[in-house]
Amino acid sequence: MTARPRIVASLAEAQTQLGRILLGKPRQVRLALACMLAGGHLLLEDVPGVGKTTLAHALAQTLGLQYQRVQFTSDLLPADLVGVSVFLREASEFRFHRGPIFAQLVLADEINRAPPKTQSALLEAMAERQVTHDGTTHALPAPFFVIATQNPLEQIGTHALPESQLDRFTMRISLGYPDPAFERVLYLGGAADQRPVAVMDAEQVMALQAAAAKVYASPALVDYVLALVQATRAEPGFVAGLSPRAGLALLACARAWALLEQRELVVPEDVQAVFAAVAGHRLLPSGHGVGQGAGVLDRLLSNVAIP
Repeated sequence: MTARPRIVASLAEAQTQLGRILLGKPRQVRLALACMLAGGHLLLEDVPGVGKTTLAHALAQTLGLQYQRVQFTSDLLPADLVGVSVFLREASEFRFHRGPIFAQLVLADEINRAPPKTQSALLEAMAERQVTHDGTTHALPAPFFVIATQNPLEQIGTHALPESQLDRFTMRISLGYPDPAFERVLYLGGAADQRPVAVMDAEQVMALQAAAAKVYASPALVDYVLALVQATRAEPGFVAGLSPRAGLALLACARAWALLEQRELVVPEDVQAVFAAVAGHRLLPSGHGVGQGAGVLDRLLSNVAIP
């Protein structure tokens, strides 16, 4: 077996294992993996207790990545995330002590409970895979993947994420309540004995990301992505349409979805599969036009011609 089929087989094994841990959520698992393959970052938005942290932890263990969880609170400071300089008397110098952001998979748990200044500390890391402290730039590990969980804004103690940070998240997904049949299995302890094991390592994850980037997208398919992006800009229901960065993210995630389907080219169905997760959190409703949220996204998919 050549290298590429072997790592793709590991990817299928990862999906199977994650499906045994997060019961009844195969689409959300696949979207999370697609986000990782696209080299992006993932925002999980839902009520507490539906498995957001479980998914993040299981992903890290399954993919064999170094994992750090940061609990975001109202008094969390940027230094608590990035790190601090400590003066060493014996060396007569300051030395930088790295914070928890120096991990391959970072879980920013309940990110919208921290003040905006701390939330913004993630911006450079997510966009450039580096952090700057006291004028010195420090590279972050590779691969670098941020998963943030967010509680609904109507809950006590939450702060809205700024648009610039929302745009750094490649995808936003919700897990939702489980199907009653799967919830019953959970209550009976059916998933309690599922302990994820590493089915790949960081080197294989990066190989998969490189393979996803090489999945072929025809000029006609690129035109379809462009048409969807332009349709969001003409939609009166949004404050502003998707940016070129969002269009690139849509194309990257469609390539990743095609790889998960074990195809070597992107088809329009791949774009449609990831469109809502990529676009939904970037499109702020304006209060005008017909339909909002998922409804208007479905309408855009229906109205834009498939090449």
